Amino acid sequence: VGGDILFIEATAMPGKGKLSLTGKLGDVMKESARAALSWVRAHAAQWSIDPDFFKTSEIHLHVPSGAIPKDGPSAGVTMATALVSELTRRPVRGDVAMTGEITLSGKVLPVGGIKEKVLAARRVGIHEVILPRQNAKNVNEDLTPELRKDLVVHLVSTIDEVLALALQPVSTDVVRPARKSARSAGHSAPPA
Repeated sequence: VGGDILFIEATAMPGKGKLSLTGKLGDVMKESARAALSWVRAHAAQWSIDPDFFKTSEIHLHVPSGAIPKDGPSAGVTMATALVSELTRRPVRGDVAMTGEITLSGKVLPVGGIKEKVLAARRVGIHEVILPRQNAKNVNEDLTPELRKDLVVHLVSTIDEVLALALQPVSTDVVRPARKSARSAGHSAPPA
């Protein structure tokens, strides 16, 4: 039947460098959020983000989905994307889903359940997914020809590749929404 789509919301507000995480997250998912924030802080200049933003701002990451417990590293790239989106004021494309674990050096590591995650994305009408390059074998072996039909798969190795695909270009006529959200295709149950 497939997994579930998770939405990751990020917002920044005046404060003193606190990271708030909400949404019934398990320890592994909290670690992914911290790793994503550390990567963003380390690469702030590259993305024209004020390197001192964390001295004067607080970041809040929220994963809505009611009382369903969520855990696992699969949303790491999505959390990093939501953070960069919020801090650069570049919207995330609404027609793409992504999954992948992120390292502090910005590498995207493989995750499990690719078939279920792609099924979840397809179920909500998404036909473009960003997946870890190391999951190419799963795309070829686990996805049926019918599931791959009309599906655009981007295989990535770094978070920079994810951001190039997922973020919309900066435009002076784009009004910044109040809250940023990125989609992550994930399991409905925590991984074993």
